[in-house]
Amino acid sequence: MSKYPDYVKYAASVVPSERQIKWQETEFNAFVHFGMNTFTDSEWGNGNDDPDLFNPEKLNCRKWAKLFKLSGMNGLILTAKHHDGFCLWPSKYTDYSVKSSSWRDGKGDVVGECSAACKDAGLKFGIYLSPWDRHEASYGSGEEYNNFYKHQLTELLTNYGEIFCVWLDGACGEGPNGKKQEYDWDGYFSLIRELQPEAAICICGPDVRWCGNESGVCRKSEWSVVPYYHSKYELISSESQTDVSRPPKKINPTALDLGSRKQIRNCNKLIWYPAEVDVSIRKGWFYHTSDDYSVKPLTKLMDIYYNSVGANANLLLNIPPMPDGTINERDMNTLLSMGAQLEIDFNENLAEGSVMTDNNHADDAHTAQHILINDSEEYWLSGDKPEGSEIVLDLCDEYDIDKIVLGEHIRTGQQIESFSLYAKINNKWKKIDDGTVIGYKRIIRFKEMRVRYFKLVINETRCFATISKFEAY
Repeated sequence: MSKYPDYVKYAASVVPSERQIKWQETEFNAFVHFGMNTFTDSEWGNGNDDPDLFNPEKLNCRKWAKLFKLSGMNGLILTAKHHDGFCLWPSKYTDYSVKSSSWRDGKGDVVGECSAACKDAGLKFGIYLSPWDRHEASYGSGEEYNNFYKHQLTELLTNYGEIFCVWLDGACGEGPNGKKQEYDWDGYFSLIRELQPEAAICICGPDVRWCGNESGVCRKSEWSVVPYYHSKYELISSESQTDVSRPPKKINPTALDLGSRKQIRNCNKLIWYPAEVDVSIRKGWFYHTSDDYSVKPLTKLMDIYYNSVGANANLLLNIPPMPDGTINERDMNTLLSMGAQLEIDFNENLAEGSVMTDNNHADDAHTAQHILINDSEEYWLSGDKPEGSEIVLDLCDEYDIDKIVLGEHIRTGQQIESFSLYAKINNKWKKIDDGTVIGYKRIIRFKEMRVRYFKLVINETRCFATISKFEAY
């Protein structure tokens, strides 16, 4: 009889799609909340503001893209339409857009300029399109509005090149007496898959989930494999439960534990659903002069980075432009400092060219030394008895180290449930850290020490163990 229960073996078999892997590899992206709210000093507009208010006379998206690239980011997601319904592109399906403003004589297109700027800067480009629309008269009508929304999605997904992410949320503040619109989520998803098959659908979608807060941290154990119902918490009431286990009556996306053995034990449908941490550099999501002194300091942003990218999640950092279209100097200086700090922190991987050994591997093609080959398909793979496996990194000389970066080969699933990291100090192994989830990336920070040897011990796994990343800085 296998030592691994069937539900654990099932969890071990769940793997990401290629689009999820590509999304995870972006790691750190910019969110740009920009639109009518920028000019009305609000967060949720009512949809009745004069389009002529929109006039970012100094807008230069190339400057945005250059700044974000220098800050260490790999992509940009733009709020093409927020809840007020004002469109940052000249949509054919509404007059409530940039074409009705005097900006660029009504011929401007923020989405187009931003897409081109990202391409020039080497950034991936994504779009946010709010399902809630407080301006559109058909909102609340059902099919008519869903068709309207799909038309706008089609414009964005066919006219602006490759889209790496479509970011959807379920926000709606209509209240009990407001309009009730049943969103055709499955129809939206199918259209996105048809028009941009490589795009990850995030937050309200099947590819990426919200981490559960907007404070910039994820869980101590951020599992990528979770029960299916965490991807459909808005749809559960209307879905049949005949072929899957019944979800709990109340699904809590903010719960501290989503994917441990306890959480997956009684669910017979699991999915790969990685987490994204979204947080604003300021108090609000849109620019407000009153927030100028609430810009998060560099130390806070670096902690957020290490507690998201370094804990098996991606980081989406919001930077809201001012009404003239430029980034505030405080935000800009902090972002440039963050980019410089990331360059310093990850300047040279001292593990490159080193020696790695192990006490357990599946075959000669998956020994520990394969971890150091610069190829995502080269990795260490344990044998049939992964618990107690040890991987030793020999840097071949002593160096001052304060960070170790680990990563699993997630194409074969998320397997490691518990590990320990040691450093050899005065010829004795000293434990640096005990951890649970590694996943795509785990960054372990500690007080700087002069050391030559590190040892990773695998304590618990689902069915086997892999390591594709073991870096020292």
